[in-house]
Amino acid sequence: MPKPSLKAAFDAKKFIVAPGIFEGISTLIADGMGFDCLYATGFGTVASHLGVADAGIATYTDMVGRVGRFAQMAKTPVIADADTGYGGLLNVRHTVMGYEAAGVSGIQLEDQEVPKKCGHTPGRRVIPAEEMVLKIRVAKEARRDPNFLIVARTDARTWLGLEEAIRRGHMFDEAGADIVFIESPESEEEMVAIGRAFPNKPLLANMVEGGRTPILPAARLQEIGYAIAIYPALGFLAAAAAYERAFSHLKAMGDSNALPAQESYGFGRICELMGFPEVWDFDKRWAQKDAAE
Repeated sequence: MPKPSLKAAFDAKKFIVAPGIFEGISTLIADGMGFDCLYATGFGTVASHLGVADAGIATYTDMVGRVGRFAQMAKTPVIADADTGYGGLLNVRHTVMGYEAAGVSGIQLEDQEVPKKCGHTPGRRVIPAEEMVLKIRVAKEARRDPNFLIVARTDARTWLGLEEAIRRGHMFDEAGADIVFIESPESEEEMVAIGRAFPNKPLLANMVEGGRTPILPAARLQEIGYAIAIYPALGFLAAAAAYERAFSHLKAMGDSNALPAQESYGFGRICELMGFPEVWDFDKRWAQKDAAE
C-alpha cells in the first residue's frame, strides 16, 4: 500500500528532499536518516541490476520487483521511476497497478519515445503531448489509492525548448498529474520561469551532479516554486568513487590492511544494518539443544 505521509507532506506544503536509492544497502542507509521520501532511480537501479546504460533496455519485469523490494524494506515513502510506462496505454495501466501493488507511493512517467534515455544525456525524443496526456489519464484511472501519486515528466526542453516544455506541463496538470516534472532546465532563470508558470502545482526539481540543470539549495528551490528535489545520482556516484578507491588500493598494495578507516563502513556496522543481530537472537532462541542434554 502507498504510504499516506508522502501526500500529506505535499498537502502541507513541506519542501521534500529525496535521495536516490538503487539497491538494498542504499535503501537501508537512506531510510534511517529521516527523509520524507526516497527516490528509486531508474539509472541507478538499471546500472546496479543489469550493469547497462539507462537507455530503455530494462523492462517492467526488471523493475517492478526491484522497486517493490525497496518499498517493502523502507519505512519512508518511495517514488519510483517507471520510464515511459514500458509501452502503450495498456502497458501504462499494468505498470501503475503493479507499482502500486508493490507498495511504492508514487510513480514517475515520462513523455519520451521508446526506447527512452536518461534525461541528462543526448539523443532523447518525445512523443506528441496528446499521447502523454492519455497516458496520464490512464494512470489516474488505474490507481486504486489516492495516496499513490503520479509524477508526470516532460523531456521536451532539450530539443523543443522551454516554452513547449511548460505547455506540456500545463497539459499534464490538466490531465490529472499530481506532480509536474520539467526535466533538464539549463539555468536558474529557466527554473524561475517554470516556478512562475505553475504557482499552484507541486513541481519536481532533478538535481543531478554534473547534469544539465544547476544544483540549487533547497531554500532557493522552495522560494522559486518547487515542492520536491530529487538527487537520483548522488548515491551511486559516491558508491562508484568508493569502489574505485578501495579496489585501486587493493590492486596497488595487494591487501586491504592499510585502507584508511574512513574508506570502510566497517564489518560490524554492515552486519547491524543488514539485520544480523536479529538473526543471531533468533538462532539463540531456536537452536536445538545437544541430544545429551
